Amino acid sequence: MNLDRLRDLARRHPLGTFVTLAYAISWTLWVPALFGAGGMALLALGAFGPAVAAGLVVRWNGWSIQDWLRPLVRWRVPGRYWLYALGGPAALFALMNLELALLGEDVELSRLTSALPSYLASFVVIALIGGGQEEPGWRGFALDRLQGRYSPLVATLLLGVIWGVWHLPIYGLGFVGPMMFVFYYTWLWNRTRSLLLCVLLHGSFTAALDNLILMRDSLTVDLVILGTLVGGAALLVAATRGRLGFDRRPTTALAAVASPSTEVRA
Repeated sequence: MNLDRLRDLARRHPLGTFVTLAYAISWTLWVPALFGAGGMALLALGAFGPAVAAGLVVRWNGWSIQDWLRPLVRWRVPGRYWLYALGGPAALFALMNLELALLGEDVELSRLTSALPSYLASFVVIALIGGGQEEPGWRGFALDRLQGRYSPLVATLLLGVIWGVWHLPIYGLGFVGPMMFVFYYTWLWNRTRSLLLCVLLHGSFTAALDNLILMRDSLTVDLVILGTLVGGAALLVAATRGRLGFDRRPTTALAAVASPSTEVRA
């Protein structure tokens, strides 16, 4: 397909073109890495696929790159949202460890000594050069377009499937995880319009998942993680009556991307 044809598709079907490009860019980089070519460099570069795809579609449609990326520096939001982004995942995983202990599993609190430094290092890496850089694509581009067509709940479910399956080459069956995480991101984005906080939440969730379960992996651990994430998402949906922090649909020409004019809801 030539570039002119691709640009035309991006103008007529911006969301579909974004998803196709995000998969194509990331999977083209990831698949060789899985067979030993390029190693971690290609895996890291693949994480930028959604952001690159969104940037291309924004550019080809003549929308403002600056407006699309402005939420990456939106930091002036109420402190509770910072607490949610930075501490929410750690609190969830602390709850998971408590559940495991109540189930009679051997939770080793002594692991915290090594887990905390690893958690902090993982958080920094993910937020700066890892999965956090997906956010301009998933939340900054796709979510508002989906919420412009569907209810927040349906939009979140659809994005969860798209985002989850996108992870398939590197996560395998673990791609189900992002399908549960997605609810927590939707609420934060809708309440703050801050991609910066979504990036921090991404770093927090990945670092917690990798470091804050204080026992060896097992089927019980996997079920507790999944069950707690599903339960938390269900509570969030119930508490917001399915709105997930969404107040209104975008009404500007930037309906395809995050509207910079939308105020932070307290």
